[in-house]
Amino acid sequence: MAEETQETEEPQPPRGHVRVVYLGPVAPHWAVHSTYGDAATIEPFRDRTLARLTLLPPHDPQYRRNRERVARDAEREHLELEWDLGVPEEQVLPTASQEEGSVAP
Repeated sequence: MAEETQETEEPQPPRGHVRVVYLGPVAPHWAVHSTYGDAATIEPFRDRTLARLTLLPPHDPQYRRNRERVARDAEREHLELEWDLGVPEEQVLPTASQEEGSVAP
């Protein structure tokens, strides 16, 4: 019954904007900046995001899983999420077809 309620709800306007920035190969790798939004919403999100990403550079396999978790968390909190990796994302996150081609049989 609760799932039906969530599906019929109108989309909520964003409650804030968060930008996740890759700082480089030396830890800490990540910073989370907020452009606007309530600090009571942004600060716990920042803490959860940094807990998921602190020791992970973008080329680490765990990064992709945790990036998806951060995106779902931002969606639940109605936050606009922006990633700044310093390079085009295609260089950091290979597509599925590139991954399949790189695996030796």
